[in-house]
Amino acid sequence: FALLGQEEAMSGEVNEWPGGAKQMYREAGRPLTEALLNEIRAYSLKEDSSIEDCRSPPIVTAEDIWDFDGSALITAKAASGSHGDVKALVFPNTDTKYLNDIESVDKEVGTDRLFLLVNPFWRNIESWGFNILAPNGKKRAQEVVFDNGYEVTYAVLRFSARGEDCVALKSYPYDWQLYAYREDPKWFNQETPLWLGSSKEEPTSSQFSELLNSRPEFKMSKNMRQMQRMMGNDDQ
Repeated sequence: FALLGQEEAMSGEVNEWPGGAKQMYREAGRPLTEALLNEIRAYSLKEDSSIEDCRSPPIVTAEDIWDFDGSALITAKAASGSHGDVKALVFPNTDTKYLNDIESVDKEVGTDRLFLLVNPFWRNIESWGFNILAPNGKKRAQEVVFDNGYEVTYAVLRFSARGEDCVALKSYPYDWQLYAYREDPKWFNQETPLWLGSSKEEPTSSQFSELLNSRPEFKMSKNMRQMQRMMGNDDQ
């Protein structure tokens, strides 16, 4: 999933994160998750919470799991009590340790509180290849993650199609929303996202290319549009 530093734009050059998972966590994963948990108010239906409790900010803390892979457990302690606490596991991967952690935290949180998996390093069950040290890892992942009700609630994917910067946005319970960035003629060096369509399934680059080919705004390639503007012509 697309991760951005706090000052980065969604379009343009993709951050390759030369510092690896530790840099990703330090500059994007942790700030994103802490900001999210500061805004979330998710209370158990079994407990009553006053309006004042809902307005009060939670206390957000971060606990590193393994420093070298950027993983952490971030917790928001609600002002109204533990029935409003939220937990988020950041950067879990296919190591069986994280399946154990997910199972443990899931039991602690129970069915009435919120537990988030933030930017896990897997796409689907096929991400678990055969591991001679954990021959049942794929089966356990199916049981612990994929059969346990974890829905994709928010995801952003970045694509390059026909040389255009494209983005797919998934926000539960809606379909994937597909966008492409185009230069804004009113502002120098600024781009504006244009909605291309939606998709029930996770989109592909070829799907973006088809949508771009059908839109008059992208009739010319990005390079051709730049050349037209340099010559003082309309790039439409």
